[in-house]
Amino acid sequence: MNLKPLGDRVIIKRDEAEETTASGLYIASAAKEKPQSGIVLAVGEGKLDKDGNLVPVPVKVGDRVLYGKFGGTEVTVDDEEVVILRSEDLYGVYTD
Repeated sequence: MNLKPLGDRVIIKRDEAEETTASGLYIASAAKEKPQSGIVLAVGEGKLDKDGNLVPVPVKVGDRVLYGKFGGTEVTVDDEEVVILRSEDLYGVYTD
């Protein structure tokens, strides 16, 4: 991907939406909810605090993160749909 986020923004590849329910029923495409998790593809340098010090983004490329349902901007880059969000819109990082 040849897109680098600026400041404290991150680029995320959203997880795939569920195709079936837990009981095995297929979900219609119009009824599928967009996942609120994904993999970090790119990370900005961070942002400056009030003293002028650079505060790095608290995630790295490859982290699997959870973010807000209505946060970010969806864009298509190199035929791939991604979400660009500010680091403050991230709720957490999945751990192993």
